[in-house]
Amino acid sequence: MSLIYIHGFNSSSLSAKAQETKRWLEARRRGNEWLCPDLPHRPAQAVQVLETLIQSLPEKPKLIGSSLGGFYATILVARFNIKAVLINPAVHPALVLRPALGRQKSWHGESYYDFTQAHLDELNALDLIAPLCPENILLMQETGDEVLNWRDAVAYYRDCHQLIFRGGDHGFTRFRNVLDLIDKF
Repeated sequence: MSLIYIHGFNSSSLSAKAQETKRWLEARRRGNEWLCPDLPHRPAQAVQVLETLIQSLPEKPKLIGSSLGGFYATILVARFNIKAVLINPAVHPALVLRPALGRQKSWHGESYYDFTQAHLDELNALDLIAPLCPENILLMQETGDEVLNWRDAVAYYRDCHQLIFRGGDHGFTRFRNVLDLIDKF
């Protein structure tokens, strides 16, 4: 089974959690299961890339979505009835990312782009009132997330499986320690 890691806003396949997932799988001789596309900054295009990837696979993958990637994973669970583990996910990201309007730089590289109202409109169009297939979603949230309000995720994903950890940060400090749990979900 493939494991698709979905990175967050302005991130890439070079993110710490993406690379930790890759190393974890490689250490178990399962490196061929790791997939992590570098997503376009346009939300509709990012979801299209992920949909095309999922449709190209011989069997349903499992998703790990971090931050904005958790938002994308929630959409894909609804569309494909697949399992996903969400790490400090963005809830209603058009609201959360409104202050980010303007020039943006990728965390892993030298590329720049303008984050516009069109991006927010695409996020709004993709947003779900509530997660579909909640039995297929495991929320992993740290209460010390300095970027996103952890209570928003706990409330939004209230019908899903949840593991809430005290402390931590937006990068999810316990990630290496929960990879076994993610794999078993």
